[in-house]
Amino acid sequence: MKKPWIGLLAALIVLFVIPIGHAVMVLVEHIWPAERFLAAGLLGVAGILLLTAGVYSNDNPVRASLLGFGGAMAVWTGWIEFSFVWVAHKLQVAPLMTDTGEVATKPEYLVMLSSLGLLGGMVLPFMFAPTRCQVFVWWQKFTGIRRVVSSQPSPRPVATIVFIESVSLVWFFYVVLLLVYDEDIAGEYHPATWIVAFGSLLWSLYLIRSLLRISEFSYALRYAIPTVIIFWNFIEVLGRWEILNELWVKPVEHWRENTAIALILVLFLVSLRWIERRK
Repeated sequence: MKKPWIGLLAALIVLFVIPIGHAVMVLVEHIWPAERFLAAGLLGVAGILLLTAGVYSNDNPVRASLLGFGGAMAVWTGWIEFSFVWVAHKLQVAPLMTDTGEVATKPEYLVMLSSLGLLGGMVLPFMFAPTRCQVFVWWQKFTGIRRVVSSQPSPRPVATIVFIESVSLVWFFYVVLLLVYDEDIAGEYHPATWIVAFGSLLWSLYLIRSLLRISEFSYALRYAIPTVIIFWNFIEVLGRWEILNELWVKPVEHWRENTAIALILVLFLVSLRWIERRK
């Protein structure tokens, strides 16, 4: 496989994983309402097992990247998101409602906003450590500390890096969206929300240009993760504005569409495996 198909396949794999993650969370709450926190805990354990397998696959960057990303999404959905669900339930936090009586923001996402300071503290080490993330590389060059930050001589733990970066990106942009949705700060139709939505779209299109030039799939996959997560902000805002019907948040009602998404994702992964064997 040659570019631009390598970057396109990587982007599609990541793009189809994200709605599956949304659907899994809703299904856990729908199928096991009484045991949802136990099911969420087991999902997080599955994510740790994927990460462990990725660490043992460090000699295969493609497999390590896929396992690290899969582990991150499972831990995010199972442990992180459901921890906010548990706190919101424990504190009896009410959802944010629209004027028409519909739920605009679920209680767990209102609770998630309290993690803003913790998120800032977590981001700091990335800004002052060896990294290949283009955002942090730009920051280090801008501040002049790039020349004093040296690369690690030992092999990089690919799965672990992908895991940490994936969780951090999803967390960061969740908080960004919650901030602009907040009526005390901006609001869902405020210019700030428009800037986040269309700024994310333009930013992701700019990144896709570089992604389609990549000829190594493992690197393309790691580049596709932030590209698609940034693009997903645009999808989230369209759903908030009720312009886009988010099928993945109603997986029981739209089971055919969500099944099709899952099957296409499996097809992409099988194609990737076939390509690797040919190489």
